Amino acid sequence: MRLDVDWIRAQFPLLAANPGLHYLDSAASAQVPASVIDAVQRFDTESRANVHRGVHRLAERATDAYEGARRTLARFLSAHPREIVFTGGCTAAINLVAQGYGALLLPGDEVVISELEHHSNIVPWQMLRDRRGIVLKTLPVGEDGRLDMAALERVVTKRCRLIALTHCSNVTGAVSDIGSIVDAAGTVGAKVLLDGAQRAPHGPIDLPELGVDFYAIAGHKMFGPTGIGVLWGREEALARMQPMLGGGGMIEQVRIERTTYADPPQRFEAGTPPIAGAVGLGAAAEWQEQQDWPALTQNALRLTGRMLDGLAGIEGTRIIGPTGLQGRIGIVSFALEGAHPHDVCQVLDARSVACRGGHHCTQPLHDRFGLAGSTRASLGPYSDDAAIDALIEGVAEARRIFA
Repeated sequence: MRLDVDWIRAQFPLLAANPGLHYLDSAASAQVPASVIDAVQRFDTESRANVHRGVHRLAERATDAYEGARRTLARFLSAHPREIVFTGGCTAAINLVAQGYGALLLPGDEVVISELEHHSNIVPWQMLRDRRGIVLKTLPVGEDGRLDMAALERVVTKRCRLIALTHCSNVTGAVSDIGSIVDAAGTVGAKVLLDGAQRAPHGPIDLPELGVDFYAIAGHKMFGPTGIGVLWGREEALARMQPMLGGGGMIEQVRIERTTYADPPQRFEAGTPPIAGAVGLGAAAEWQEQQDWPALTQNALRLTGRMLDGLAGIEGTRIIGPTGLQGRIGIVSFALEGAHPHDVCQVLDARSVACRGGHHCTQPLHDRFGLAGSTRASLGPYSDDAAIDALIEGVAEARRIFA
């Protein structure tokens, strides 16, 4: 069946109300379909109450909606609901592991990250290093914007306890070689955490097949509300972890002398959780489950190829990352000689093309390529050929202005 992008765009109220907008900033925040907006509004107008401890009917409906969202996210990730922890976002999920699993590490234990990481998968481990005396090691990135897998054997030693890497780069669009990473971790008994923020907007994920131990996702990048995310962790791994926050909802019993904690996932959800956000995220996962992902993926690669070819034809343009279509998603970052990324984005914005300019929370990666920043175009399922045409024409105009 032919992919009908116009039909998809019509499901997103903001895009439907702005037919001339070319939104190419989905890697920062994706747009939200009407079904998600409706789910949040329906919860707030028909079922709004606190969860778990209320016995009135409204509280029971709220609990059903919240735990139903947990079951939906579990299905989306091929996991068990007991392994789904709702967090404030992907950053909060990674920090939870850095705090909870990090507390089990000893001075001299090693954690491996990479030059490709978002700051949210660098800073928490630096803080753990400073707090616990662990050793932080870094997997380099090659000229093609992919992880240098040849260095894996050298970087991962017997002292390695965790490898924390991105599933898909938010700058180069490269998809990491997870099989090799899991194999390397297995040889030394280390855990693997993946930052799945950029992978989660591309359809359901088979976590058992990936073979990792922790997986973090962000709601607002996968067509859900802001302020909500998920940490998935293997049940046995979560059971070993101490909570990051203390308070109501995460306890088994509290006495003045001491407190015992609830089992996961409630152990890690102190206080009133982001109930409406979770309901919206569940609706976003359901929306994704209804899409034709083979067709969407094929279309995204076709549009990515058009982007790469068009940018390559503009003098002074440098692609940051793979220039082919193998092992990548629809994120293309580039530098334009003589032009600051913010200036490029302003020229594009004047043509109703929404792109991102800056370091995209990846300063070490931009240092690797000798750049202060880049311009990033990122696709969503609502992206079309008109957006790519407008992008290429806008970058060509920027070249004429700033050359």
